Amino acid sequence: MSTGGNAIRGSRVGAGPSGEAERGEAAPRMRVSYFCGNGHETRPAFAMDATVPAEWDCPRCGQPAGTDREDPPPPLRTVPYKTHLAYVKERRSDAEAAALLDEAVQDLRARRDRGEVIY
Repeated sequence: MSTGGNAIRGSRVGAGPSGEAERGEAAPRMRVSYFCGNGHETRPAFAMDATVPAEWDCPRCGQPAGTDREDPPPPLRTVPYKTHLAYVKERRSDAEAAALLDEAVQDLRARRDRGEVIY
């Protein structure tokens, strides 16, 4: 296999023959400083005519960051993982749970008495 006919070998997709110059000039940009509660600063670039968001996610810790160094947004509240049983206990009182358990046990005993196979 010869390499003589492969014109794009070693170049990057979209680069073109002259590289960046052929794509035109970049839009004017502005950098905005955002500060998170952990003291991190991030400076994303925005187009001059873009609407700058009030908050930005800190790329180092993931917490919300605002433009005021002295008053950053509060950290996100992490919700602990709950088991299925924890959610059930939120919906039912102990008395309701005891009544449901008693009903289920009676139903199983009745099925066993009728000769049903229960696994």
